Amino acid sequence: MKREIKPEESSRAEAFRLWMSSPMPMVTLVKTLNVSRLVKASRKSGVKFTTLMCWCIGKAAGKIDEFYTLPEGGKLFRFDSLVINVIVQNSKGGINSCDIPFSDDLQQFNRDYLKLTARAAAECKSTFIDDCMVIGTSAVVHTELDCIVNQYTEKFCNPLVMWGKYRKWLFKTTLPVSFQFHHVQMDGGQAALFLEGLQTEIDKTNL
Repeated sequence: MKREIKPEESSRAEAFRLWMSSPMPMVTLVKTLNVSRLVKASRKSGVKFTTLMCWCIGKAAGKIDEFYTLPEGGKLFRFDSLVINVIVQNSKGGINSCDIPFSDDLQQFNRDYLKLTARAAAECKSTFIDDCMVIGTSAVVHTELDCIVNQYTEKFCNPLVMWGKYRKWLFKTTLPVSFQFHHVQMDGGQAALFLEGLQTEIDKTNL
């Protein structure tokens, strides 16, 4: 469910006052994660690495209150549930956007991920889930990347996690991750806490 809240009565009152009218209110943080555990879990379970990354993102975000609040059209809204958005390569060589409802149950999340992305790829249609907090993701896995910065636009102010191809070292596998967010939604402290939480969720993954 999505409902409008009064900014002055929320914890984001000062941020709303300072940044709501900013022409470039988006902030990007970059952190290199150790994804060795996730790569191992993917190989052992057969669950795609990207699926596991998206699941860990949802797990980490769900523990931070600011992820459930988002500015839109000069107003502030509160959400009850999370959705992970992924970009799908479709059967015609183009791309489509696909919303996956987040579930703490990895098996359920994986089933939804496989079903919905396959449908988007086959039908070449984007699918969206209304009235939920959408966390965007973008995996550019064709090459190793140090950082990704998305377009700054008022048309999409949802948080966005982006990454490239992971890097294999002798004893570990690493992945630089870019996290873009609207400054009204959260401050750098909450964003850093999310990235730390994402590493924790990756380290806890054991399938």
